[in-house]
Amino acid sequence: MFVAALPRIISTRSLLLTGLLGTFVLAFHAAADEKKPAVETGLLPLEELRTFTRVYDHVRNGYVDKIDDAQLLEYAIKGMIAELDPHSAYLDKEAFADLQASTSGEFGGVGLEVSLEEGFVKVVTPIDDSPSAKAGVMAGDIVTRIDDNPVKGMDLNKAINMMRGPKNTPIKITVMREGADQPLEFNLLRDIIKVQSVRTRLLEDDYFYIRIAQFQLDTGKDTALKLREQLKKNPGTKGIILDLRNNPGGVLQASVEVVDAFLDGGQVVYTQGRLDNSNISYNAEAGDITNGLPLVVLINDGSASASEIVAGALQDHKRAVIMGTRSFGKGSVQSVIPISNDRAIKLTTALYYTPNGRSIQAQGIEPDVDVERVQIASIQQSSATTEADLARHLGNGKGGKESNRKEREQKRISSAELLKEDNQLHEALNLLKGLHIFIKTAPLAAAPAPGIAPNIVLQPETSAEDSPQ
Repeated sequence: MFVAALPRIISTRSLLLTGLLGTFVLAFHAAADEKKPAVETGLLPLEELRTFTRVYDHVRNGYVDKIDDAQLLEYAIKGMIAELDPHSAYLDKEAFADLQASTSGEFGGVGLEVSLEEGFVKVVTPIDDSPSAKAGVMAGDIVTRIDDNPVKGMDLNKAINMMRGPKNTPIKITVMREGADQPLEFNLLRDIIKVQSVRTRLLEDDYFYIRIAQFQLDTGKDTALKLREQLKKNPGTKGIILDLRNNPGGVLQASVEVVDAFLDGGQVVYTQGRLDNSNISYNAEAGDITNGLPLVVLINDGSASASEIVAGALQDHKRAVIMGTRSFGKGSVQSVIPISNDRAIKLTTALYYTPNGRSIQAQGIEPDVDVERVQIASIQQSSATTEADLARHLGNGKGGKESNRKEREQKRISSAELLKEDNQLHEALNLLKGLHIFIKTAPLAAAPAPGIAPNIVLQPETSAEDSPQ
């Protein structure tokens, strides 16, 4: 009945196409949620269907090159999805395989996390230790050319596929960077990008540094394991730095598991969308692995999606001090919906909110302590003389004055090197030292209230902006 209602001027082929299109859309709605989602599934608008079928006929019959119906319909699907938002996409066979590879942590390419912005490919962040990161590509760069091919207007998946490739194959990427007068060219060699999700190191023996580069399937488990190993090995650990800078996100459940390691229960994040199964609350289980150790979380404009979930949850629960610069602001959830054995769509189905009801979409996480990434040079000469350097100087009665002097000099050099290498990490370490000193001297430190982490007194007050929008 629906097809018969169309005017006679539309060809039989167009009638068949329209009927198939309507069936496809209705079937998609039904498959998206077997529990009858609360969305409108009425008839498609007749005038727009007329327009579509006319355009389809013109392209099919008049385009300079002959294109079969299957390819034209695939183009139509790609265009429909691409126009929705920068993060929704149609995944053909190669793109679907690449997505599965990236979540498992290994693929061939240059190591860039990108999104589509105003027709250009924008760098969200270079992946740690990748060819792009080593060459100096930066978050915020706009890719204008790939091997001299203009990128503007190019499908995002096509641009990604052009950057992917076998190890040791060359590629030239041209970018525009804010503040640069001329385009910057990077001649790279593709490599096997093995994203090591979680890396750790000790800072000055007693402070534990955790770097999460991307949220993969096992990131939460790996983070909890490394925390337990560190605290068992060194029960005297004084504080933790969680580095989420240039972390583009990844698997949502992994971010929830990371937060779970630091919270003693409570909500981590909740999502809201049009489908019933898009409205979900994720909660941490009881038990803080770190027993309330002081925690500083580093973020910047390359921290997106799942990393913002972690920072927002820890900030709302006053469990951590957030330091760095405002995050990227990707507060949407993408669901990967298979539509065949080797094809899928990545569709934005919900927005996520922090426990206090904040939407991060296009706003990002505002750090509690703003620290820009800069290069710092010390004005203090390394050859400065102190009392301990003077000949025949008096001791302090505790002996070992030579070894103490060397220890102080090593710490000073180590601190200077860290400041030069990464001033944000240096400031995070200094803040942890201050938190540790405060906890030891605060009146509440001797007998904290049950269930209250001793560092909670230093966390910022909840502002009016934290109320639901």
